[in-house]
Amino acid sequence: MGGDLLATVRTAGRYRTAVEAERAVRHVLAAFAGQLTGAVRVGFLRALPPEVAGIVAGEIRDERRRTACAFVDRVAARTEGATHATARWDASTVLTAVGAHLGEELLQRVLAQLPRGYALLFGRADLTPTA
Repeated sequence: MGGDLLATVRTAGRYRTAVEAERAVRHVLAAFAGQLTGAVRVGFLRALPPEVAGIVAGEIRDERRRTACAFVDRVAARTEGATHATARWDASTVLTAVGAHLGEELLQRVLAQLPRGYALLFGRADLTPTA
């Protein structure tokens, strides 16, 4: 699985083994799969290492938009023994590493398509003005 991405996730998340880091990447990106649409989804998939993109593309079944909190709960439900706190750690670690791979322009397009709260999971301040 995407060696550089996996190494970044393993280091940033302080996972003891590559298997633990790969598990986090799989669970987070599988839960994230349906959150993007159209050209942003295509750009997101193209920016990922091919084997990682396959995880996301293979999971695009449930396309209900979720709040960031509900997304973290979905990660927890996919991960045996996870709590909301550990799932948030996994989600933030993986999405921050993925965000670095996307480049600034694509990352901004991704964040613009997501409900408020996701920026924090990508390691960014959530500075979206409220109505």
